[in-house]
Amino acid sequence: MSFDSEVKGNLTDRKKLILKAVIEAHIETGEPVGSKLLTTNKQIMLSSATIRNEMAELEEMGYLEQPHTSAGRVPSEKGYRFYVDTLMEDYQLNASELSLLNSLLSSRLSAIDKMVEKASSVMAALTNYTSLAIRPKPKKVVVVRFKTLLLGDYDFLLIMITSSSVVNTKNIRTREPIDAWQLELLGAALNRFMVGVDINDITLPMIMQMEIAAGRGAPLVSSVIKCVYEFVSELNDEIDFEGVNRLLQYPEYSDMELLRDMLRLFERKDDIINIVAGGRRDATNIYIGSENRVDEMKSSTIVFKTIMAGGRPVGAIGVIGPCRMDYPKVVTTLEYLTGHLSEIA
Repeated sequence: MSFDSEVKGNLTDRKKLILKAVIEAHIETGEPVGSKLLTTNKQIMLSSATIRNEMAELEEMGYLEQPHTSAGRVPSEKGYRFYVDTLMEDYQLNASELSLLNSLLSSRLSAIDKMVEKASSVMAALTNYTSLAIRPKPKKVVVVRFKTLLLGDYDFLLIMITSSSVVNTKNIRTREPIDAWQLELLGAALNRFMVGVDINDITLPMIMQMEIAAGRGAPLVSSVIKCVYEFVSELNDEIDFEGVNRLLQYPEYSDMELLRDMLRLFERKDDIINIVAGGRRDATNIYIGSENRVDEMKSSTIVFKTIMAGGRPVGAIGVIGPCRMDYPKVVTTLEYLTGHLSEIA
């Protein structure tokens, strides 16, 4: 998502210097940046008038915008994108940040999903943005326990608990009346023949054996098998968010309608999972504002990276926050974590 060489060539070194200074000042203060403030920048040895002219030209080129209520300017999405692709410098992690990161990495939690979840929590703490952790759906999904519960004469509840501790319930409606004894026989047959069995390994002879074992519950077996298949196909990658309340600290989310939209997005989850699924696995992905295909994200940035182990993805972590994001710190922290997690996964 980089600009081509022709667009990059439109900016002189002086314009790049001023654009970088404007963006970093705006990230730090959250306020529009004027030429007077930039004259205090020791790297910019220019008069206020020259800086104003350069900022005006940067605005005409689409890299800066001028809020109606201010004489200062703020970066546009195009300006942020150019900064991320071209101007951003590496962030140097300080001693306390490295200590927190290394403490996580040396904890040797037993499962990678727990490491990913903890890494997301650390990302939220260090960057002060909302963080996300994605754990892929396991390739092999098996049910470790079945339960049944009679709800009425014509319906019952099927409860399935998987090896990854996912619990799913299905309300099954029957054509003929059923009773508790039928369900008890059905449950016993399911736990005898289907516990620990990959759904793809279920065969017709196995189904016939279950029907025999289920006795009076045999007519219910086919409906249960269908529900198990549906349940497995519905399983998606799991995503958790940490520090959603951190959004309240940023004036960009003072619009209550925008904040409500973001909260609904976090509840839906699938849209963000799809954004991450569409990213590059070999790079840190940064989607700024309208670069996101989800309407609720038009005023936000999402930065994420996939954790790879043995050539396959084992999770992803990232952050969501305003377009006015501390990109150097976020990218450096994210790459440090994902790189080390890939080594120990």
